[in-house]
Amino acid sequence: MNLVVDIGNTHVKAAAVEGISVATMLTFPSAREVDVEPILARYSITRAIVASTGSGAAEVIEKLKRRGIKVLEMTPDTPVPIGNGYLTPHTLGTDRIAAAVGAEAVFGRDDYLIVDFGTAITIDLVSGGVFLGGNISPGMRTRFRALHDYTSQLPECSPTDETRFPARCTREAIEQGVMQGITYEIEGYMKSLAEKNVKLSIIFTGGDAKYFVKRIKNAIFAKCELVICGLNRILDYNATEQADI
Repeated sequence: MNLVVDIGNTHVKAAAVEGISVATMLTFPSAREVDVEPILARYSITRAIVASTGSGAAEVIEKLKRRGIKVLEMTPDTPVPIGNGYLTPHTLGTDRIAAAVGAEAVFGRDDYLIVDFGTAITIDLVSGGVFLGGNISPGMRTRFRALHDYTSQLPECSPTDETRFPARCTREAIEQGVMQGITYEIEGYMKSLAEKNVKLSIIFTGGDAKYFVKRIKNAIFAKCELVICGLNRILDYNATEQADI
């Protein structure tokens, strides 16, 4: 059993993981508020991996080391069990490469389009065991907030399962504009790749993926935490390669 800590842009996840099975997971609003004592009290954990797309990794790592846990910090230089074709690997978010590793850990080696619905939406291509890169756009909640924060009168809206056009009030227009805009965006990638005869398995992951599974056909919803599973696979891989982890 390993401890995986994923420090994201909006919250922090700490999980006890074995293989691709997440035994338990806690969520915190910031790295400063991370308290893994309930996990350590329940499970026998001697090693951990800490990854961050935000800040606060050093503080979490220090807490774990004081508890006698061997810690691997996920960085652009950390060895991973897949190839990386990204031209600027030192600017690649740890969540993106971890999701790619997680896809192979959970579903096996294949060609994937991985769509991670979080603060940002990342659309990444993995082929032949190599991360090839992808695109980034604002996430669903980021779009809702932006319309509210950068205008004087538009309300802050929430996700909806409804689909309709045309919308007949401003709140509905924002809800439908964001939800359908993301839907058409992802479907556009899928259509473009299909027209090029690129055969892919489409995987949806991330906190907001559930809102789009029913809207977009032919996608696999990764019910597990793909990034968490990928980070655990990376930790196991490095523990095999480096005796001190």
